Amino acid sequence: MTTAWLSAAQLRDAYAKKSLSPVEVVKSQLARIEKLDSRYHAFLQVDADNALRAARLAEQEIHAGRSLGPLHGVPVGVKDIIDIAGQTTTCHSKVMQGTVAQTDADCVTALRRSGAVMMGKLALHEFAIGGPSFDLPYPPARNPWNTNHHPGGSSSGSGAALAAGLVPLALGTDTGGSVRHPAAACGIVGLKPTYDLVSRRGVFPLSFSLDHVGPMARTVEDTALLLECLTAGESRPYKLDVKSLHQGIAGMRIGVVRHFHAEDELAEPEMAAAYDEACRVLEKLGAQLIEVRLPSLQEFSNPQKVILMAEGWAIHAKSLRERPGDFAQMSRRKLLCGAFLSAGDYVHAMQCREALIDSVDRVLQSVDVLLVANSMDPACVIDDVPEVVRTYTRQARVPFNLTGHPALAVPSGFSKAGLPLSVQVVGRCFDEATIFRVGAAYERATAWHAMHPPGCVD
Repeated sequence: MTTAWLSAAQLRDAYAKKSLSPVEVVKSQLARIEKLDSRYHAFLQVDADNALRAARLAEQEIHAGRSLGPLHGVPVGVKDIIDIAGQTTTCHSKVMQGTVAQTDADCVTALRRSGAVMMGKLALHEFAIGGPSFDLPYPPARNPWNTNHHPGGSSSGSGAALAAGLVPLALGTDTGGSVRHPAAACGIVGLKPTYDLVSRRGVFPLSFSLDHVGPMARTVEDTALLLECLTAGESRPYKLDVKSLHQGIAGMRIGVVRHFHAEDELAEPEMAAAYDEACRVLEKLGAQLIEVRLPSLQEFSNPQKVILMAEGWAIHAKSLRERPGDFAQMSRRKLLCGAFLSAGDYVHAMQCREALIDSVDRVLQSVDVLLVANSMDPACVIDDVPEVVRTYTRQARVPFNLTGHPALAVPSGFSKAGLPLSVQVVGRCFDEATIFRVGAAYERATAWHAMHPPGCVD
């Protein structure tokens, strides 16, 4: 029996019935990684020995009636910007080669407490800011829907591993959309939680005030299960209410943010059509759609860029001065911009940020969630540098890194070329439950999440 496309929820049920065991699943996934990952380069490190050891322990505990929860014995991939004790944290960079983590990141500690099985470290864009670079010691991850195309970033390996059926769950990070971009490009689900809901301790920073750790999966329910695990023990834990997740959206008020993709940054027609179809599906499910307006994308992106560049320079200035040649060209160029910013630029950006947070909060007082475009284009060819640069900023993800509101990316269709499309559901801070409810209702009414890349189907 192939386990590749089983969700975490399905694995939980199979373990409880003893129709599958964690050892059987982990062995199957390791074999699949060995067979397929040379095409996708999703993994930088596969930790087979420790994964099998954890699976054996999980199997013993589950069979003894000591289940640690719904992720006990479930495989997870971890973006290689997140520390796992005893493993290197390369950040996909020559600069970090040989850097061995001494302790687990808080999010990894949470995974271990839940009994999840860490399968290894996943590829990314260098330091979560570069791009699909070919001048690094590690190859860039590729899109399983078409390996000539970009898998999105910076959590590129996380998106690719999920789309290829190498793991059912993955961790990413999101500073300017880096969970939701690969979710869009690879046809999977990804959440940027409310800012500070998930601990960032043990995660190599890019921008202290914009970084988020985010769960990624192939279904909304699995993404919610992973978030519940990640926040257990935090001051504001997310508690999954399965009944709420499946109760539907009749009577809910959904704010339609059309101007992002129809005026501010014109989306490709296929993307705009998929957004319109998502609106029709939600309306058919009983939601009330209300056209709303936020500040323009440019008003969000200008201060976000200043904050990101200033904080990124503060983190990388020493290495850029001493070892500039060890950075990929794409990430070096982006990070060096921060050297030319003043303290006044940074303070002004922070002041603008407060006003923009208020503007989103005001709109969310009149609606339950917002429906927002994700990428404005399907994934581009991975080695077309000008097109990678052009399309990278053509998106509607950045506003919610700046404001901290939770944003869920869900698949919304395919382009004529067979590449995934996506929309976002955005909610009030610390109200992930409502955006999961909307995402789950949309997922049940469509079949996009159940489709898999042809080259990955057994």
